[in-house]
Amino acid sequence: MRTEISAQVSRRAKKELARRLRSSDPGLEVVHPDAAGIDVGNASHYVAVRPDRDPEPVRRFAWFTADLYRLAEWLRSCGVKTVAMQSTGVYWIPLYDILEERGFEVFLVNARHTKNLPGRKSDVQESQWLLKLHTHGLLNNSFQPASDIRVLRTYWRLRAEHATGMATCIQRMQKALTQMNIQLANVISDLSGTTGQAIVRAILNGERDPQKLAELRDRRIHATKEEIAKSLQGNWRPELLFIVRQQLEMYEAYQRQIAECDLQLREHLASFASAPSTSVDRCNPPQSKKSKRYRYMPQFPLSNELMRISGVDLSQIDGVDAMTAQTLISEVGLDMNRWKTESHFASWLGLCPDNRISGDKVLSRGTRRVINRAATALRIAASTLIRSKTYLGAQYRRLRAKLGAPKAITAMAHRLARLVYRMLKYGQKYVDKGADYYEQRSRKQQIDFVKKKAAQLGLRSRLLSLDLHPEWSFWGVGAMKGCATSHAAHAEYIDFSPFSGDIGKGFIPIDLALDSPTVALRNERFPM
Repeated sequence: MRTEISAQVSRRAKKELARRLRSSDPGLEVVHPDAAGIDVGNASHYVAVRPDRDPEPVRRFAWFTADLYRLAEWLRSCGVKTVAMQSTGVYWIPLYDILEERGFEVFLVNARHTKNLPGRKSDVQESQWLLKLHTHGLLNNSFQPASDIRVLRTYWRLRAEHATGMATCIQRMQKALTQMNIQLANVISDLSGTTGQAIVRAILNGERDPQKLAELRDRRIHATKEEIAKSLQGNWRPELLFIVRQQLEMYEAYQRQIAECDLQLREHLASFASAPSTSVDRCNPPQSKKSKRYRYMPQFPLSNELMRISGVDLSQIDGVDAMTAQTLISEVGLDMNRWKTESHFASWLGLCPDNRISGDKVLSRGTRRVINRAATALRIAASTLIRSKTYLGAQYRRLRAKLGAPKAITAMAHRLARLVYRMLKYGQKYVDKGADYYEQRSRKQQIDFVKKKAAQLGLRSRLLSLDLHPEWSFWGVGAMKGCATSHAAHAEYIDFSPFSGDIGKGFIPIDLALDSPTVALRNERFPM
C-alpha cells in the first residue's frame, strides 16, 4: 500500500516537474516576450498572458465595447506589446480596431496555421496555444492595409455588390420578358441600354403596340424597326409584368446607391495626400489608352485621382483599366514595402506555383487556392489581352497556344502583378515595346535554341537567305510527313551540314525547323 502511494506521488512530482520545465525552458527562442493570445468568439473573448504577468493569466471578456476597452487596459497593465488573434468571421474587427488604436502590434493569423495538437479543445487552451506560438515567433501576420485604405476598400466593395445587384435585376427582367415570349434580348445586345430601358418603361406605362415601341429604337442599334417590332409580339401576363416593374424599381434604387457610393469615394480619395512624383507628371501627363467605357464606371475622373495619390498611372499597363487599378489599390494599398520582393507579392496573391514535395517527388505544382479580389482582377485583366496588339498581348497569345488558356491567364496575371509592384514601389513608368518587338525576340530565342540543339548533335548551323526556284519543294518527315510546304520566292534557312561533310546539303526552312527539327529536303543540293 505504501509502495502504491509513493509511486503515485512520484508520478505526480514528475508531471509537475515536466510542466515546470516546459514553461520555464520550452526549447525555442523567445521572439516576442511581451505577447498575448486571444481566442476570438461571438459572445466572449478569452485572453491569455504569461503566468508571470498576472496571478490570473487567462481571463474572459464579453463582446460589448466597454469590455473591449477594459481588455485593452488589462493588456497594457500586464506589459503586453503584441497580440495574436485569429481572423474568426467578422468578430475580430472591432477588437482589432481598438487594439490598433491603443498602440498594440496586432498579429491577425490564419486559423489554419494555428491548429492545436489532437485532444480536448477549449477556449482557454486555444488562447494559451496562441500565446505560446506567438511568443516563439511561429505565427505569420496576415496582411491588413492602412486604415484609410480599409475605408476605401469598404466603399469599393459595397459599390461592386450594388453593380452585381443591378446585373441580377436585368437578368430577372429578361427572364420575365422571355416567359411572355417578348424576344427583345435577341435583337438588342443589352436590356440595360438606352433602347432596352426605353422600351421596358413604355411597356410598364401601358404601351402594347409593337410598332410604337419599335419607334423608341436608338440609331446605334443594328436591328431594324421591323425586327424589333416582331420581337415585341407576345402575351402580356400581369404577374410577369409585376415582376418586371419591381425589378426595374430595384434597378433604379441600385443606381442611386451607386451614385452615393461614388460621392463617398470621391470625397475619401480627395483626403489622400498627393504623391511626390505627381507634380512632375502633371506637366506632361501620359496619353491615356483607348479603353472600353463601362456602364458602371464612377461618374468622376477616377484615373486622375488614382494617379494623384499613387504617383503612377497603372492604366498604362495593357489590360489594366481604371476599374482594375482601383480594385488593386483598395485591396493592397499603396505601400509595397509590406512585401520584401515582387516574388513575395505574387506569392501572396496566389499566382505562384505551390510545389508540394514528398519523398523527393513533386506531387503537385498548381497555385494555392486563395480568395483574393486583387488576384481575380489581375486574372480578368490578363484574359483581355487576347486581342491586344502589344508586347503583353503577343506574350499572352504565345503562352495560350503553348500552355492553354487557364495556365496562360495565371502566368500573365503573375506578370501584371510584378509590373504593378514595380510601378507602385519604385515609381517606374510602363513603356510598351510593341508586339513586333516581342515576336522578333521570341523568334531569335527559337533560332538560338535550334542552333544549340544542332551543335549538340554535331551539326554546323548557319543562317542563310536563299532565292527559291519555283520547282523546288520541301517535304517534312516525322510529324510533318507527306505535307508539302508552300512555295516562296525568298526565305531564310538553317544549314545543318555535318562538320566533316559538304556544305550545301541539309538546308532546312527556318519556319519548319522551329516547328519540327526532323525536316528533310527533296533536293540534294542547292546552288550557293
